[in-house]
Amino acid sequence: MPDLLAAALAHAERGWHVFPLRPDARTGDEDEAKRPAFPSRCTAERCDRTDRRCRAVGRHVGWEERATTDPQRIRRAWSTRPYGVGIACGPSGLVVIDLDVPKNADDTAPPRWSGAACGLDVLAALAEQHGRAIDATYTVTTGRGGSHLYYQHPTTGPELRNTTSDRGRGLGWKVDTRAHGGYVVAAGSTVAGRAYEMALDCDPAPLPDWLAALLAPVPRPAYRPAAVALPADRRGPYVAAAIRRQVAHLAAAVDGQRNHALFASAVALGQLAAGGALTEADVTAVLEPAALSIGLRPGEIARTITSGLRVGARNPRTLANAGRAA
Repeated sequence: MPDLLAAALAHAERGWHVFPLRPDARTGDEDEAKRPAFPSRCTAERCDRTDRRCRAVGRHVGWEERATTDPQRIRRAWSTRPYGVGIACGPSGLVVIDLDVPKNADDTAPPRWSGAACGLDVLAALAEQHGRAIDATYTVTTGRGGSHLYYQHPTTGPELRNTTSDRGRGLGWKVDTRAHGGYVVAAGSTVAGRAYEMALDCDPAPLPDWLAALLAPVPRPAYRPAAVALPADRRGPYVAAAIRRQVAHLAAAVDGQRNHALFASAVALGQLAAGGALTEADVTAVLEPAALSIGLRPGEIARTITSGLRVGARNPRTLANAGRAA
């Protein structure tokens, strides 16, 4: 535990925001072992306020918001249990390139990356394609023998977020990235009994321009709420005002709170849907494009709206009682 506390403090001294990961149980489930230590079963969609910090502010407080550089908070946390150390990339101003290795003999590169044996080979091929080299930067060797390359998030341009392998804006086979909305296991931690160790101790280099361009999100057109076509018996000023309020609430959400804002809006409109003023399809038609316009992902949006509708259905609101409540 003293070594983990020292590691957490050392990362915080660099200005990196840290938070506790579950103590290493030497389990074979690495994804489970890398999870934040708290809140244990609390999510933005299902926050029961039993966690102390969530209860104090009256809303879900996730790992990214809890991450800190405060030595006193760090000492209090790591003096109680041998927590692993997570680094929240967004608040820390980091983009981390995660170069993985195959998990077994059957885990081979797809035809596009034929000849590559691991993520490092793919990154090297990308660098060669762009006529660049891979600059030296702060590097951690992961528990499975891969590498984390730490770079400074660009100070200009769009906010970079996580990517996965070849999906979407992903860089390629066995190459993931972690930025806003993502975290990495820090050097000094262990996962499933395997250590994460610092391989090169230096300041993170600026993220190369060619990598920043590859990772930049596709610009989305500005969202302009369109009128939702409702049957005559469900049109009315109250419903229109409710829709405008929830779209405005979602559009104003800050990074780190956008998923929670979507859930809250889905609950509010879901109450009207349960009371017959809207349908669930109407709610989705209103909230989905607004959520896409602020950077939430389709799968995340669908799950969150579904959860909000389910919660809203527990407390139906008809136009009559909604008008009185307003």
